[in-house]
Amino acid sequence: MKQALLEVMRMNRICRMVLVTCLGSFILVIFYFQSMLHPVMRRNPFGVDICCRKGSRSPLQELYNPTQLELSNTAILHQMRRDQVTDTCRANSVSSRKRRVLTPNDLRHLVVDEDHELIYCYVPKVACTNWKRVMMVLTGRGKYSDPMEIPANEAHISSNLKTLNQYSIPEINHRLKSYMKFLFVREPFERLVSAYRNKFTQKYNTSFHKRYGTKIVKRQRKNATQEALRRGDDVKFEEFVAYLIDPHTQREEPFNEHWQTVYSLCHPCHIHYDLVGKYETLEEDSNYILQLAGVGSYLKFPTYAKSTRTTDEMTTEFFQNISSEHQTQLFEHV
Repeated sequence: MKQALLEVMRMNRICRMVLVTCLGSFILVIFYFQSMLHPVMRRNPFGVDICCRKGSRSPLQELYNPTQLELSNTAILHQMRRDQVTDTCRANSVSSRKRRVLTPNDLRHLVVDEDHELIYCYVPKVACTNWKRVMMVLTGRGKYSDPMEIPANEAHISSNLKTLNQYSIPEINHRLKSYMKFLFVREPFERLVSAYRNKFTQKYNTSFHKRYGTKIVKRQRKNATQEALRRGDDVKFEEFVAYLIDPHTQREEPFNEHWQTVYSLCHPCHIHYDLVGKYETLEEDSNYILQLAGVGSYLKFPTYAKSTRTTDEMTTEFFQNISSEHQTQLFEHV
């Protein structure tokens, strides 16, 4: 009798365990399907509810495997640009025997956005101030909401953005493989004129006048006055060009980043850039990138102040007194 009672109690305990297990599994199944229908939401810093990044498509996936099967005209355009860069790099690698491995120091211009899996290589005088502002909004975790509220000088403080050279080698390789990488380019001579106008014709850029202006006047101007040698604030464009193509300049020190080549800053033949934006189509290309990053509905690239822009007409005017020989030499450097 006692043995039978123990057997009944054991069976009841097993039944309860099975019932609890089944009930728990059923609750988990219900929770799973509810989460599929109503994803966990988080409040983003811009005041718009978006699904958390985990589990959603990355910009790289959205670019190469778009949700819409038919490619847009913009996607096709950027594919053509990628192909053009690849073909140019392949042609140069055949004609040149020079090869080198990139060092972390080569990656100091590549800004990283962990939250949206983006890497942006900034090129001075190609809207880099506004793009740095946008990157500060994206990485600021709610500290910033409007890019244009960020002062220009704050956008250029290095500690406000994290660059790829701050990571370990395995971390660098992972991000280069997994994140969407982009840069913006500009017609080289136009970019050069923009740099000259900004750094040598604006009275507030005294640091450039002292460091570069005085040196340029000393080397390139005959019978320079003591005032010009001391201040360096009246550099002529012809003198600036002569300074750039002077072999002594090349041997002395690397070019300043404002007139250093895109190739030297971003290494497009060593790093595969997924998107190459153009200054001429700045807003369209920028907003396409923000759309791929999943933030296009609430973050737009700032509209540029066109009144101060260096135009192609202005560039032509500046170069009218530069000889064709010097232009050819200059083209090799910019």
